[in-house]
Amino acid sequence: MSNKRRFQDLTIRDNFIFAAVMMQEDNCKRLLEMLLGIEIREVVISYEKSLIYNPECKGVRLDVYANDEKNTRYDIEMQVAKQKLGKRARYYHSQMDMDALGSGHEYNELPGAYVIFICDFDPFGEEKYCYTFENRCLQDFSLDMGDECRSIFLSTVGKDEESIPKELKAFLKFVKEDTPENNTGTDDAYVRKLQETIRSVKENRELESSFMTWEDIRQESKAEGIKESIFLLLEELGQISESMEETILFENRMSILKGMLKEANKAKSIEEFEEQISNL
Repeated sequence: MSNKRRFQDLTIRDNFIFAAVMMQEDNCKRLLEMLLGIEIREVVISYEKSLIYNPECKGVRLDVYANDEKNTRYDIEMQVAKQKLGKRARYYHSQMDMDALGSGHEYNELPGAYVIFICDFDPFGEEKYCYTFENRCLQDFSLDMGDECRSIFLSTVGKDEESIPKELKAFLKFVKEDTPENNTGTDDAYVRKLQETIRSVKENRELESSFMTWEDIRQESKAEGIKESIFLLLEELGQISESMEETILFENRMSILKGMLKEANKAKSIEEFEEQISNL
């Protein structure tokens, strides 16, 4: 399948590298401390929850899923594709709650939960480095609902220079620059540590093999999503022949699938679609 990325070309903005770097608990712990302005004694990474199938996104999701000594849960994701993230955050919170509250437990036993997106764009257009949301009473903002849920959106393109710690701003600049290992000089100790971790990750042949498996899953998931869209468009035009259905199902080249999707979106009939894709 085409359009695969090379492991050695990946940067901190790629989900796989970001997860591999943040699964080193000291790196994750320091990022959370900078962001939340608190001291955390220990962070435990839940490795088995980091690569999961996400039905809402019709594909795989590679996040950093952690909890601290108070059992507060954190779901951290790198987000470079510009999109609305509010309902995605809501979905992630629900998944965390379902995982945290086992059978026979009371609701008040639910731990605090943070969903954190690191965005290479401004998710709300207000030129802030950090947007923090929690549930409060509309009639009296001083009343916190007490559900201990927060959604935090970091932006690499903020302009409110004094609103975040210098270390956090250096980290966001590091993400924004998006070059392999980002070897440009920096006096920030945390960024230097991340650079060293990325170099170490790329020297790990086991991680490289894991990335190749992850990339296959990602590509397969993307292909399946395109195929689903093609079928939905064609069903509006009429009956799909068995041979055409097989042609679509067994096609895995992304360039061809994208061409099929484009033609399905333009076609006025099944016959027209079949004629056009014969030239792909």
